[in-house]
Amino acid sequence: MKVLHVIPSVAPRYGGPSLAIFPMCRALQKSGCEVRICTTNADGPQALPVELERTSEYDGIETIFFSSSAGEFKYAHRLAQWLDANVTDFDLVHIHAVFNHPPVAAARACRKRSVPYIVRPLGTLDPWSMSQRPLKKKIFWRAFGKSLLENAAAVHYTTEAEQQTVEDSLKVNHGVVIPLGVEEVERGQRKVEGSPYVLVLSRLHPKKNIDLLIEVFASLVADKRFMNWQLVLAGDGEEQYVESLKSLVEKHRAEESIIFRGWLEGAEKSEALNGAALLALPSYQENFGVCLVEAMAWGVPVLVSPQVNLAPEIEKAGAGWIAPITNEGLRTALEQALSSAEERRTRGKAARTLSQQYSWPVVSNRLLELYRTLVL
Repeated sequence: MKVLHVIPSVAPRYGGPSLAIFPMCRALQKSGCEVRICTTNADGPQALPVELERTSEYDGIETIFFSSSAGEFKYAHRLAQWLDANVTDFDLVHIHAVFNHPPVAAARACRKRSVPYIVRPLGTLDPWSMSQRPLKKKIFWRAFGKSLLENAAAVHYTTEAEQQTVEDSLKVNHGVVIPLGVEEVERGQRKVEGSPYVLVLSRLHPKKNIDLLIEVFASLVADKRFMNWQLVLAGDGEEQYVESLKSLVEKHRAEESIIFRGWLEGAEKSEALNGAALLALPSYQENFGVCLVEAMAWGVPVLVSPQVNLAPEIEKAGAGWIAPITNEGLRTALEQALSSAEERRTRGKAARTLSQQYSWPVVSNRLLELYRTLVL
C-alpha cells in the first residue's frame, strides 16, 4: 500500500505535529507500508535548507518539499500542481492540518482524482482553538474547512476528548481515534543528580500557560522546603514571547531557579527527560501532548491541566496530577507533586505503564488497519 502524507511544514518550531510525522512514517514503513511526505520548506520567517521539488530522503523518509509564501496560510502553488499530477500514484492520502493551503490543495486533488483521504485536524478544531482569531477561522471553515472534513473518508483524532469536542461543536462525524506514538525507551535505573527540577519540554507559546507556571513556581521556591528546586524550560518560540517570559522571571528574581535551556534534541533531550522529577504542561488547550508520552516513557510523572486531552487517561492511570489553570489550583497540585518523592516514584511507574500503549509499533498497526478498511 502506498500512502502520501501531506503536512504544511515539518520545521521543529511548529511543535508536536511536525515532530511526530517522521516517527509515524518510519513506523508505518517498518510495518510494510510505502510512505512519502509532501510538505513545504516553511520555517517561520526563514526557510528550511532543503532541495525543492525533488523527492529525496529526509529523516529516513522519502520527502518532497515545495516553496511556500510567508505567513500562516503557507500558500504553495507548485505543491498544488504536483498533487494534481501525482496523487493517483497513491492508494490513500493522510492530510495533517486544516487551516493551511496544503491540506486544501491535497483534498481538492483527491476529490478530483477519486483518491480517498484522511484528515488529522491537529487540535485546530477544538473550541478553544477556534476562538483564537475567530473571524478568520470562521471564513476559512465556511470556504474550505467544512468541505475538507465532510468529504474525507475518515477524520483522525488522537484522543477521545478531541473527537467529542469537535463533533459536538461542529457537527461532523466519521471520526476515528488513534493516538500518536513515542519511541520506546530502554533504560536502567533513573538517576537524578544535583537540584531536582520540573521540566517543560515544548514550544514556548502563550497557549501553554507558561507564564502562570513561572509565577506559581517562583512563589513556591520562596518556601524553604522547595528552595533547591528548579524549573527548566526546554523549548523555543517567538522572540517577543520568550523575552516576556524572561522578564517575568526577572520580576520575580528567580533567575537561579528558572532556567531557559532552549530547544533540546537527541542526547540532550534524553538526558533532560531522564533527570526530570516532573514534567509540566498546564496548557489552555492541548490536542495530545507528545512530550507527555515521551516523559511517561522515561517513568516521569506529569502535571497537566484538564484542558490537555490526555488528562482523563493520565488521571485514570494515576500517572500524574491534574491541575486547574488558576493560580491556586496550579499551586496546590505543584506543591503536592514537589512534596513527596515517594508519590512521584509511584506515579512515575504508572506513567511508564501507561506509555506502553502509545508505542509506535502499536500505533502504526492501528493506522494500517484503518488504511486497509478505507482502500478496500
